[in-house]
Amino acid sequence: MKGIIIKGIGGFYYVKATDGSVTECRARGIFRKNGIKPTVGDEVEFENGSVEKIYDRRSYLIRPSVANIDNLIIVISAANPSPDLLLTDKLTVAAEVSGITPVICINKTDLAEVSEIEEVYRMAGYDVITLSAANCIGTDLLSSKIKGKISAFAGLSGVGKSSILNILSGEDAQTGEVSRINRGKHTTRHVELFQLDDDTFILDTPGFSSLALSDICDVRASELADYYPEFRDCADKCRFKGCSHINEPDCVVKKLLDEKKVALSRYESYKELYGQLKQIKEWEKD
Repeated sequence: MKGIIIKGIGGFYYVKATDGSVTECRARGIFRKNGIKPTVGDEVEFENGSVEKIYDRRSYLIRPSVANIDNLIIVISAANPSPDLLLTDKLTVAAEVSGITPVICINKTDLAEVSEIEEVYRMAGYDVITLSAANCIGTDLLSSKIKGKISAFAGLSGVGKSSILNILSGEDAQTGEVSRINRGKHTTRHVELFQLDDDTFILDTPGFSSLALSDICDVRASELADYYPEFRDCADKCRFKGCSHINEPDCVVKKLLDEKKVALSRYESYKELYGQLKQIKEWEKD
């Protein structure tokens, strides 16, 4: 029977079948022998309480270990807390590296003007959804975006992720299945998929935002520019091959920055993340 792993705890995997039933399974020993570990989001074949086959993954996050995510919904708030654009850019890179589509979701638009932030990410080529969860404005656009997909939500505490998740599920914040995501910060939490309808799943990513980029995905400093969409076409146009877009003269990225075709906040985050990755020795990435 075919299903999807919605939760994994202590070597047990909870597989949701196409008929909606959930079966507790163990993985066959052959997976461990081959260095393969089933993870949440895996599409599998299972029989008699045993995961027999893991289908090829279309995307994979290292930490938290999650497979087959289609969208990473990066939630930032217009105010309270203030937007953290470095964090946002770290998450867009992690998504790009992992084969996941980043979607920028700006909440609390009733509290502050967001047109400048919106323009930063639209200019970079990302989908941007603005909404006010408190007033239930704009959530229909987000709902249509995640329809038929598996979407992970990430963002700082206080940006309104729980409110958004509960609106999407049509549940009160204190009741229903999705509200189980909404727990105290000292509670141990496992990554778990929640089903909204037949083909739509969502999950929160507890602690994800506080991780270093190198903990989330496998990327080297020399590769970082490949995961900034607005930088991708510049590599062959700079004067020096392998240009880091930081100190070299005749750099096309810096020219675009001067022409305001690249947002300053995006360039600053690139330099910061490049510096962090540069501190990691190449052999540590192997």
